[in-house]
Amino acid sequence: MPVVSNPYTPGTPCWVDLMAPDLQAAIDFYRDLFGWQGEKGPEEFGGYAVLMLNDKPVAGIGPAMAMGDNPPPPTVWTTYLASNDADATAAKITANGGDLLFPVMDVGTVGRMLVAKDPTGAVFGVWQPVDFFGAQIVNEPGAVIWNELNTSDTKAATAFYGPALGIDLVPMEGMEGYLGLNVEGKVVGGAQSLENHPAGTPPHWATYFAVDDVDSTVDAAVRAGGSLIVPAMDTPVGRMGALSDPQGGVFWVIKPEMPEGS
Repeated sequence: MPVVSNPYTPGTPCWVDLMAPDLQAAIDFYRDLFGWQGEKGPEEFGGYAVLMLNDKPVAGIGPAMAMGDNPPPPTVWTTYLASNDADATAAKITANGGDLLFPVMDVGTVGRMLVAKDPTGAVFGVWQPVDFFGAQIVNEPGAVIWNELNTSDTKAATAFYGPALGIDLVPMEGMEGYLGLNVEGKVVGGAQSLENHPAGTPPHWATYFAVDDVDSTVDAAVRAGGSLIVPAMDTPVGRMGALSDPQGGVFWVIKPEMPEGS
């Protein structure tokens, strides 16, 4: 179902956001590319913008600001995993070899969050909802359709995400070398090794947005100042390609291959 009306099961990807040096430019780029609605948010949250699709929250874009002695965060799309108790999740993350990059913090009345790094170096967020549980539109053009862990060590990732976040990494039928992220028996994302990535690619979580036409989306992104990372290609799950926005944020676009009879 593309409309999500209830909080996500703990461990499920529930939100993505981008921290960008030029907040307004990032909002304009993605608003034009995906048809999102929204604008710069309240100053008390640094202008963080909640972007909408069909009047429902779909993704966030915030300013890349230094916090304390830390440098500004890189321009990357971050996947947030749902939690019922961010403090308890933080304890499990550190107990299983992960590191907290930003400790648990309150975000007004909307929720509590943290940002962490798994033992292989992939960065992710954790979101505990209060007034806001995450994306309310998924799996349709302009919305997130897939979250994927790309890791240098699938065994280490499996050993971490299970006890820390309740996510099991299991082989996906018919997709050699590819793993499903399972939460309570439901596939909520994917995982794979970095062997098919360019040398030097660090472990990371990738965000896929659904589109009606991959080639026209790629063309539009490049015309708007983005860069083509992986040319559009046909795969068993659909046509896809990877792009970088003008400020360096990398994301994938895909038109999924629908099963016969759907």
